[in-house]
Amino acid sequence: MVVAVLVADLLFPDAASLKDKRRRLTGLTGRIRSAFPVSVAEVAFQDLWQRGRIGVALVSTDTRLAQSMLDRISDLVGRDGEVELTSRRIEFLRFEEEAEE
Repeated sequence: MVVAVLVADLLFPDAASLKDKRRRLTGLTGRIRSAFPVSVAEVAFQDLWQRGRIGVALVSTDTRLAQSMLDRISDLVGRDGEVELTSRRIEFLRFEEEAEE
C-alpha cells in the first residue's frame, strides 16, 4: 500500500482579502475533489490573503498510478486562472503488506 501526498504552494495575486482568497481556494479544492478520488485541505498560510498551501492525499496499491494522478492534479492547479502554482512536492509512504492469518 502506498500513501501519496502532494504539497502545493499557491499564490493568489489578485486576491483583495482573506474572504476573496478563501472563495477562490474553496472553488479550487472543490474542482480537485470532483475530478479525483482524493482528500484535499488547506494546510498552511491560512491568515495570509495572497498565499496558500494545500495538501492532497490518496491511497493506492500502485506508485505509478498515484504519481500520475498527483501530476494531473498539479496540472489542473497550474491551469487554474485564479491561482498560481509556485511550488510542489510529492512524497510517498510505503507500507509493507502483512500476511493474512
